Amino acid sequence: MKPYLFKIGGFELRIYSLMYILAFLFGMFIALADDVAEKRGVDDRKIIEDFAFTTILAGLIGARLYYVIFKFSDYIGNPLSIFYIWEGGLAIHGGIIGAFIGSYLYAKKNKRNLWVLTDMAVGPLLFGQFLGRFGNLANGEVHGVPTVTPFNVIFSGTFSKWWAGYQTLSLSAKAQFKQLVPWGITFPLDTPAGSEFPNIPLHPAMLYEGALNLIGFIILWFYFRKKEYNPGVLSMIYLIMYAVIRTFVSTFRAEDLLILGIRLPYLISIAMIIIAIIGIKFFSSPERKFVPAKNSNNK
Repeated sequence: MKPYLFKIGGFELRIYSLMYILAFLFGMFIALADDVAEKRGVDDRKIIEDFAFTTILAGLIGARLYYVIFKFSDYIGNPLSIFYIWEGGLAIHGGIIGAFIGSYLYAKKNKRNLWVLTDMAVGPLLFGQFLGRFGNLANGEVHGVPTVTPFNVIFSGTFSKWWAGYQTLSLSAKAQFKQLVPWGITFPLDTPAGSEFPNIPLHPAMLYEGALNLIGFIILWFYFRKKEYNPGVLSMIYLIMYAVIRTFVSTFRAEDLLILGIRLPYLISIAMIIIAIIGIKFFSSPERKFVPAKNSNNK
């Protein structure tokens, strides 16, 4: 498994970068096919392209800053590596925050309804997250725990303690722990996953999340979007869906951002669900029903 698709001289097309390019292209295609957004006045290709560029750029900046802040010690020795985003190190929660800030600034500058725009964006975003996880696979990051880890250890959140004890066992004692799933992946030694767990099959947590993101996209796009809720409701549904997905997947992940010893995604996901529930109630009120402006300049 190599992190690049092909290499010519000093140039290499990294799979991680390719996935983000594909996410942008597919995202544009999906957004342009959004008939609900079109009914709400987002019917100009240039608007969609400008909005996509703004939010993607803001999302990448937010994703990188979020990751670097919580992993700053990894960059002290070589600060320039902060800009090497093709090597990985993007946090989706930071990306969501950055993309929202970008959406707000775009909507304010162009006098557009913010929530019409974000409702249009959440479907492409989930599909982009599905593609992005294949980039993580190629980089050997966002990996899971060894497949010999008992499920009660995984779901109780005691992996670190169990693994420390497992390391002290004899070979015969370790042999008592069988592979619990047949799809474990052994990563190259020069990847984050391979260096942390050399020659050990791991849960492909990035693929778990990728599959759930794809399922989430299908449900969001083909079911909830068709309901034509008030602007903002679909965005809140996305927050709940991704919070649930990330909480489940984080349970399997070996490395994750921590704060005071608690997995940060758990805390963020709880906050996302609370905000989304309040948001759904707020946006569902009859007063929030969207009425298209006659000149399609939605305010």
